[in-house]
Amino acid sequence: MYLNSIKPANGAKKNKIRVGRGIGSGLGKTCGRGHKGQKSRAGGFHKIGFEGGQMPIQRRLPKRGFTTLMQCKYPRVRLSDLNLIQEDEINISILKNNNIVSNKTKKIKIYKSGDCKRKIILSGIAVSDGVKKAIEMSGGKVS
Repeated sequence: MYLNSIKPANGAKKNKIRVGRGIGSGLGKTCGRGHKGQKSRAGGFHKIGFEGGQMPIQRRLPKRGFTTLMQCKYPRVRLSDLNLIQEDEINISILKNNNIVSNKTKKIKIYKSGDCKRKIILSGIAVSDGVKKAIEMSGGKVS
């Protein structure tokens, strides 16, 4: 195979259509553009979604139904709320049973608001640095 023998595939190259060459060509006079209107004129361009001045559909319809995947909101649980629970080992299911968080929640984060008055063992719950120090100071453990 030589570079001078390479040809494009059949049907890949089409001949340029010559317009405005008489009635018999099928594309004479108006050259296939029809009569009048923006598209018939030279430079008759309009942006994508333009509807002739009518409010376009992308602006008519309301914006709704999008939530970002990067957003990660945990229900806020205070450290003082953990003192109300009788159990020493606390996890998400125990917080749900004691109606501190709703049954639909899957992740929880505890923030430092109040004091830890007893020994608590937390498992499977995200905590802030202040809460971790407070629980470990009272003899508890975060895992």
